[in-house]
Amino acid sequence: MSPVLAGVLQLLALIAALALAYRPLGDYMARVYSSDKHLRVEKWIYKGIGANPDTEMRWPAYLRGVLAFSAVSVLFLYLLQRLQGSLPGSLGFTSIDPDQAFNTAASFVANTNWQSYYGEQAMGHVVQTAGLAVQNFVSAAVGIAVAVALVRGFARSRTGELGNFWSDLVRGTIRVLIPISVVGAIVLVACGAIQNFSGIHSVGQFMGGSQQWNGGAVASQEAIKELGTNGGGYFNANSAHPFENPNGFTNLFEIFLILVIPFALTRTFGRMVGSLKQGYAILATMATIWIGFTALMMWTEFHHGGPAFDIAGGAMEGKENRFGVGGSSIFAVATTLTSTGAVDSFHSSFTGFGGGITMLGMQLGEIAPGGTGSGLYGMLIMAIIAVFIAGLMVGRTPEYLGKKIGTREIKFAACYILITPALVLVFTAISMALPTPPNSMLNSGAHGFSEILYAFTSGANNNGSAFAGLSADTQWFNTTIGLAMLLGRFLPMVFVLALAGSLAEQQPIPATAGTLRTEKPLFTGLLVGTILIITGLTYFPALALGPLAEGLAS
Repeated sequence: MSPVLAGVLQLLALIAALALAYRPLGDYMARVYSSDKHLRVEKWIYKGIGANPDTEMRWPAYLRGVLAFSAVSVLFLYLLQRLQGSLPGSLGFTSIDPDQAFNTAASFVANTNWQSYYGEQAMGHVVQTAGLAVQNFVSAAVGIAVAVALVRGFARSRTGELGNFWSDLVRGTIRVLIPISVVGAIVLVACGAIQNFSGIHSVGQFMGGSQQWNGGAVASQEAIKELGTNGGGYFNANSAHPFENPNGFTNLFEIFLILVIPFALTRTFGRMVGSLKQGYAILATMATIWIGFTALMMWTEFHHGGPAFDIAGGAMEGKENRFGVGGSSIFAVATTLTSTGAVDSFHSSFTGFGGGITMLGMQLGEIAPGGTGSGLYGMLIMAIIAVFIAGLMVGRTPEYLGKKIGTREIKFAACYILITPALVLVFTAISMALPTPPNSMLNSGAHGFSEILYAFTSGANNNGSAFAGLSADTQWFNTTIGLAMLLGRFLPMVFVLALAGSLAEQQPIPATAGTLRTEKPLFTGLLVGTILIITGLTYFPALALGPLAEGLAS
């Protein structure tokens, strides 16, 4: 079987698996977030934290819950790392330096999981399980909660109430993320991923010395790392490491875990707003972009540029033989079009255009299908922008799902789409202008610029993948990327929740003959075009200095 055919068959199998899971998972999540009943374990948690899950919150109260919980999480994870040397199960590792501890705490709480350290050489069992793995669950649950709050803003009328943050957080963790992660971990263990708490041991003899490995609860962390679109690996090689991702089947299974919740949330959205067709329109937009990017990536990486590529069956540098070009290309697009950031290959070793595709996927806002929750609310913001543009074309007040998109709503949407590009471009420009940060680049010229642009694109978009080559474990990059991750995660949430509150206060408007049919293919095409145009206008100059210049020169 040719490598190209193998890649296409993997893509078709993945689409089939996602299609089978779409309806049951989407309907289940709609029931979870619409139910007024609480499980016994959930009641214990509410009692322990002193929260009343039945109290409805307006958007400022909901936002305070998000920010307070996240701030405490950052502080807890920071202290856990700083005290690692005194904790049991530290495997002899010392405490983490302050700048790196801040970066890592910000990273995992922001659902970014950017790592400027070698996991197997820095973090002991307690930090990995009680710190990083816990944040993999709750940071993903926070993202889903904010998305559900925005959906309620569309579904409700003449009220500013968006639900209860603590209830949404707990339900997302207990009823959605944990059960699927348990099943996922069992599958990974059965296929060869490790799950233990062993210490450091030597493996074989290499050039007169031994190679050291430590064990860990890898399979369980790998499952939620992908399912929650987190991405932080137990080992530095991330999902290219055979302990995390043993073979071609687990590679495809992990891609499935990355995509299943973000895609299924479109059905949850349709179910909660009372129109499954609206959910299908959002799904079609996400799927169009994802399939298009995947096909373009596979074509770019399979494109033969000489005898070496002919022999290898494609651009195999930086890719694992057990995954091949097809599996690596599908994984790279999935992880950068979501906020996952896990890697099974090194994006710096992709072709110039291939590396640009991974960067562009993040710069779209990671909305196709995006992260757990963040992908849905990001796409809904883009839908509001699209109906606003359509309204300008016909001279009519824009409407979406029976809600008027007025001055207030469009200001919130505009602020949302401007925050992340501003963070990426400003931090990149400052880093290139100062004398010291460019010293961290492995390469010079366009490729070196891409290393820094990719790092801030990854951080501000809460992706976490690395282009490789950039030595990011410096005080400058630990601090600035840490700030980019926090601001890129929580500032957009402010405007999402403010928008949700504004929409929930409105009285629904009945559809008329002049109402834009947002469930039709025409709107899907308009939405895809809006996304690509906004991203292109924003990032094209920066991309022209980096991956485009490199691709055209090669």
